[in-house]
Amino acid sequence: MATMLRQQEVDVHVDFYGFGLQDTDDSAVPDSYPDGREPDGPFLSAYEGRIDIESAGHTHTAALTVEVWDANPPQDKRLAWEVQDETELQSPSGELEIRAAAGAQEGYVELGSPNRLWRVRLFCAGREEVADLAQHGVPNGVERYLAQFWPATKSGEESSSTPPR
Repeated sequence: MATMLRQQEVDVHVDFYGFGLQDTDDSAVPDSYPDGREPDGPFLSAYEGRIDIESAGHTHTAALTVEVWDANPPQDKRLAWEVQDETELQSPSGELEIRAAAGAQEGYVELGSPNRLWRVRLFCAGREEVADLAQHGVPNGVERYLAQFWPATKSGEESSSTPPR
């Protein structure tokens, strides 16, 4: 049975309908977010050293919960998630910075183990509501994300829907 090792909650400043999580070791990220980002792309896209997340609202603050597990966690059922996807992310530093088009945000996501290939499962709720509210203002905490990280196995995990580019 999988055990959660740590949980972290952060506010994410979304701009231009997206944000990214990328390794803090710049040498591991050939193209920093948002370089090469696909506007109107898929919900989750993997690049070398980073993942890009597409939001339903242009400019707003989203709530992100990050969980680090020792193995593949059970599917989360705490919310009625509107969308979810899975991919892999190599993290030489074991820390990820949160980036928007305007640049890096304060604070880091702590994965805890450097030089590791991680699986990540990302969930999102509040998309429909933030799409409407962001047209009239700058909502706070309406769109909610859950990112579950766990070490990838040497044989790989099933359902890698978006391989790193």
